[in-house]
Amino acid sequence: MPESLAPLVRSKLKLRAAAKGLSSDDVARLITGLSSIQKTLLEKEADKAARSKRSKIAKIKAMMDEAGIDPSDLKGAKGKRGRAKSTKRAGRKVPPKYRLVVDGKEHLWTGRGRAPRVFQAHFDAGKSKDSCKIK
Repeated sequence: MPESLAPLVRSKLKLRAAAKGLSSDDVARLITGLSSIQKTLLEKEADKAARSKRSKIAKIKAMMDEAGIDPSDLKGAKGKRGRAKSTKRAGRKVPPKYRLVVDGKEHLWTGRGRAPRVFQAHFDAGKSKDSCKIK
């Protein structure tokens, strides 16, 4: 970064002092120019990243060819960081363990997590979980 711009980039106060004598049109032109420069820099960085990625892919392909590995061989392989397929338990509904009938309305609870208000009121009244357990 050029030495003359470095203090302006790091401090709004110094930037404001440097722009003090400029008109709003001058500031608008400055912003437009800097936006154009930013766009160019972003494009160059994206191109550099794409070239780097292509280079790394080529190196990996060469290593795979040397080792006799086909890309299809990698589909089933999972490393330590690879996620295993979901188990049958994932997303499965748990059957309710507790049932409580209040004012003719049935309330069910699995027993997991925080007790629903109806059950909590039942427990606060001095009754136990076993009194509403489904047998």
